[in-house]
Amino acid sequence: MDALYRTPLLDCFRRGEVAPDIRMMAAQGVLAPRAHEQLGLLVLLSDDPDAGIRAETEATLARIPRLDLARFLGRPDVAGEILDFFVRRGIEPVPSEAPASDEPLLDGGPQGPAAVDAGGDEAGEATEARRMALVQRLSLMSVSDKIKAAMRGSREARNILIRDPNKLVALAVLSSPKVTEHDIESFAKMANVSEDVLRVIGTTRAWTKSYAVVRSLAFNPKSPIAVSMTLVSRLVEKDLKLLSTDRNIAEPVKVLVRKALQASRSRRG
Repeated sequence: MDALYRTPLLDCFRRGEVAPDIRMMAAQGVLAPRAHEQLGLLVLLSDDPDAGIRAETEATLARIPRLDLARFLGRPDVAGEILDFFVRRGIEPVPSEAPASDEPLLDGGPQGPAAVDAGGDEAGEATEARRMALVQRLSLMSVSDKIKAAMRGSREARNILIRDPNKLVALAVLSSPKVTEHDIESFAKMANVSEDVLRVIGTTRAWTKSYAVVRSLAFNPKSPIAVSMTLVSRLVEKDLKLLSTDRNIAEPVKVLVRKALQASRSRRG
């Protein structure tokens, strides 16, 4: 059982980088599409410096059906911080034989424009006209509605919102339960996303298990230098050679690549 439950969005809340209106939405229990994340946010916000947000968090916690919460806490994969928080409040876990589910325990559901294109991943490639219409709709949304769309919307919406200049919106895409390894590989190739997005991808072990993701990050000139340098040792010799002659790659990374190539040749020779 993990001591901490982590997602890119939750980490933003932990670092205190979230505006009060977004924290209030999370305190109302309507931001996260997963129970783990929903409860993780409520645990964090129960100690928020804003008294109004703390009060809203307590009201939301009181609305969670006690038996549903106890059964969720009985899951073997519940994060330690979440379990300890509720046990201290007198809610003991109840082991359940039902299949594990991570549906939110309180579901406000996507409302209004936040429901944009929800569930549309199976509809195939969007036409250019449809994509442009979606771009326009997303551009008119508030930050809170963009976060909902990033978490709950279609692949096409996520591909647009991952480039959003607001870091919280882009990181909400990475926290979406709909994101696949293929999506992450695509994001890792993008030169028009923020360094924060690439840093999160490059420091998330589950995603860097994929060689395709590692290679995409290493060849992306927008990747933070520190991230690229940690990935050089993972590259095969063919890719090291290509990277050593890439004019878009930062010089410190190329120096490390050349050293890796020399080491590889020495082992062979």
